[in-house]
Amino acid sequence: MKKLILVRHAKSDWPEETEDFDRPLADKGLEDAMNMSEYLKNNNIPINHLVSSPAIRALNTCKIFNQTYQIGYATDEKLYHPSENNFHSVIYNLSDDLNSVAFFSHNNGISNFANSMSEDIFHFPTCGVAGFEIDCDSWSEFEGSEKRLIFFYEPDKIK
Repeated sequence: MKKLILVRHAKSDWPEETEDFDRPLADKGLEDAMNMSEYLKNNNIPINHLVSSPAIRALNTCKIFNQTYQIGYATDEKLYHPSENNFHSVIYNLSDDLNSVAFFSHNNGISNFANSMSEDIFHFPTCGVAGFEIDCDSWSEFEGSEKRLIFFYEPDKIK
């Protein structure tokens, strides 16, 4: 059994003259990411590895989670402006030693991907987190495996 945790980047700012890729987190985003990562850890949500879009807002969200979990992270450009196939490509590159992995990405891609696995989610808010249980022993079996939503947390509802 594998677990896939999807995290939409926390609330970002968009200063003038800043490219989309370089947008930083807003103060609320920094706070939400810290609160959400601590909430997951305090509720015994295991995460073995973090994989983030390299865009600044997603990567900084990932780094905050890494401060809480202290497990290390990687970046993958496929998680920036992702399609469903991009997520599959990242999943198939995961080591089978990893049983619970968190991806940090962007809308609309992350919402669309989550909705392809479960009709229980409609739209990820910033720093929203969805956890899925994947009935497989190898990430290579992902596509044909049964997937079940096990939690969905929004930052404004966990306090």
